[in-house]
Amino acid sequence: MSVTVDAGLHHAVLFDLDGVITDTASVHFAAWKKLFDDYLARLPPGSAAESSPFTEDDYRRFVDGRPRYDGVDAFLRSRGHPLPWGDPADPDDAETVCGLGNRKNRYFHQRLRTDGVRVFDSSVALVRRLQDSGIGTAVFSASRNCGPVLRAAGLGELFDVRVDGVVAAELGLPGKPDPAVLLEAARRVGAHPAHTVVVEDAEAGVAAGRRGGFALVVGVDRTEGTGHAEALRRLGADAVVPDLAEVRLRPRAETLARIPHALRSWDAAAGVLRGRDPAVFCDFDGTLSEIVPVPADAVLAEGLAPVLRRLARCCPVAVVSGRALADVRDRVDLPGIWYAGCHGFEIDGPNGEHFEYEAARDALPVLAESAGALRDRLATVPGALVEDKRFAVAVHYRNVEPDSVAEVLAAVREAGDRPGVRITGGRKVAELRPDIDWDKGTALWWLLDRLSDDAGRVLPVYAGDDLTDEDAFAAVRDRGLGIAVRGGQQGDRPSSAHVAVTDSGELQAVLTRVAELAESRGTGR
Repeated sequence: MSVTVDAGLHHAVLFDLDGVITDTASVHFAAWKKLFDDYLARLPPGSAAESSPFTEDDYRRFVDGRPRYDGVDAFLRSRGHPLPWGDPADPDDAETVCGLGNRKNRYFHQRLRTDGVRVFDSSVALVRRLQDSGIGTAVFSASRNCGPVLRAAGLGELFDVRVDGVVAAELGLPGKPDPAVLLEAARRVGAHPAHTVVVEDAEAGVAAGRRGGFALVVGVDRTEGTGHAEALRRLGADAVVPDLAEVRLRPRAETLARIPHALRSWDAAAGVLRGRDPAVFCDFDGTLSEIVPVPADAVLAEGLAPVLRRLARCCPVAVVSGRALADVRDRVDLPGIWYAGCHGFEIDGPNGEHFEYEAARDALPVLAESAGALRDRLATVPGALVEDKRFAVAVHYRNVEPDSVAEVLAAVREAGDRPGVRITGGRKVAELRPDIDWDKGTALWWLLDRLSDDAGRVLPVYAGDDLTDEDAFAAVRDRGLGIAVRGGQQGDRPSSAHVAVTDSGELQAVLTRVAELAESRGTGR
């Protein structure tokens, strides 16, 4: 089967070395087999240890993907012959776990010099395609020989980020199936696990990818008919391919029209959410409500109230709107959720919490004066509507004749040419706000800090439709899921959202799936 890496959702791909980039897995297997077959054959007659030869199944179950000494220990215990751990400085003829591990390393380097390193060309081609598309890449390995192997294969410059057995030892990172090595690789490449793909051929590595909460875990099985693919799926692989030529790349969408549809791309979107507790944030106009000619006529779209109530029972929910706080609260009117008005300058919580961005209060007199001046100036322009929202002044020109729009915008520019305020824009609206670095994105992170005792486990989902929502889409770009509601008349503008829906009805379907995921994690409030 093929699998798709979506540049809009997946910001980095982490590759195991052995068996994925290079065929050193066969060299490792040969070295392990010589080590264990020779060792077991020399056990005294009557030993309680099971001494049958080392097999490929043993390799996959006990040593593949694990740090070398862990592999020695796991295999010998499986045969009923545990050894003292010893010390990494033990000579390779010592009867300790470390001694045998050092002997295996000697056998590996002998075979590496004799047999060389075979490279999987399709894997290298995929790495280069990802890099050309702006997707981060890193290589990881349990082996301390990652650097020498890459250099021997002529790939010493392929990866800027490498986390191997040497790095793991320096940092004290546990080996796979613990995800620590993968999490460190993601950190170094600058990607959140929720937007990172792991490519692995080892069972321990696939298990680590799933435990680490990565967006997509791709298993590689080059041994058809052995049952290895089934084992990888059982341990958490989202897909298993025989070769990385089967991996497709969907370039990042740069405009709203090209963003993948959320329902048709749900498997990839769900991968972002998997393993974390969602917190859902929604804009109101054009998102939870349909766009209407008169803003006062906007209501919560049919079917969304039950979904929001369901979400509020299992995860934090907030409505983040450009409307005044009291206005948006009255229009949604659901208990148990947060309300952020004026793009987050004022916020109410479900338990009586109240917040106003203190630095913005200095602009209130200027905004109030501007609202009055704009009403006077635009009183003779049919269709122009001036809305004083306390922390913002919105001038709506949706119902203004096209020939008069320039007059409206000129009036806003004149009113906004004063210290302490800035001009912003939205869909058929121009707005004056306090000249402060605070927007829907910064308000979202402020809320996240208060919605959970463990913000690192919480993954924000933001749904919006307008230019003002791009601040929030940008805020969750590297750690979250942005859902753009395309609506009817927006044009094809640039967007930082990950996926899109057509209208509030499709948003309802997506939020229902988010609720199902949250309920399956048992994230009751």
